[in-house]
Amino acid sequence: MTSAPSAAQTGNGGPATEEFPDHIAIIMDGNGRWANGRGLPRAVGHERGVEALRRTVEAAQEIGLKTLTVYSFSTENWRRPVSEVNALFGLLKAYVKRDLNRLAQEGVKIRILGTRQGLPDDILELVKRAEDRTADNDAFNLCIAFNYGGREEVLRAAKAMASAVEEGRTSASEVDEAAFSEFLDTGGLPDPDILIRTSGEYRLSNFLIWQAAYAELVFMDVLWPDFGKHHLLEAVETYRKRERRFGGLSSGAA
Repeated sequence: MTSAPSAAQTGNGGPATEEFPDHIAIIMDGNGRWANGRGLPRAVGHERGVEALRRTVEAAQEIGLKTLTVYSFSTENWRRPVSEVNALFGLLKAYVKRDLNRLAQEGVKIRILGTRQGLPDDILELVKRAEDRTADNDAFNLCIAFNYGGREEVLRAAKAMASAVEEGRTSASEVDEAAFSEFLDTGGLPDPDILIRTSGEYRLSNFLIWQAAYAELVFMDVLWPDFGKHHLLEAVETYRKRERRFGGLSSGAA
């Protein structure tokens, strides 16, 4: 069960935004703790986490969201035991194999964020199949950050931009924030309006560190396997109570 956001968490104090978010990003945290709290193997927690992902994708479509980005496997997760890494890979394969056709038919476009370096061949094939199968869809964007790290993404983007300058495809004088953003894994998508982290932790954990510069942060005490539609709606309601200033003054300031 989520706790009511505190004043510090909600950022209240100015007129609320009337906008509905286009893009929500989620750090899906708490699978292991969910399992440990029930005396179950961590792998069971990850399995329940996939079920929560299915619920959340469905809920995001139902409420009219355009883009959902989820943090599935970070570049730092390679430090975990081999058995757990393999289990996480297996769950990605199971999710794509079970849900890809349905998602494609629903107009969902899948984009896998992160580096391909170091991924096994079967995962690479799966990633390509998911992206190719849904490439022409435009009803809903599902971005899965897999083998992803925010700093690594920015570094790759900087190298790609430098290559573009060297090859004459652009010039250094033409590079601004908008141009640089196109070199990121999320190029062409809006930045997230809301970034949710479950499990009660208060960190970004190297997730969307460029894109989330002005995202509204919502931290929830619920463990990811228990996350559902009402939590998503709660985050949207929290967002709509906040005033987004993007570095400017409050609209009520003298």
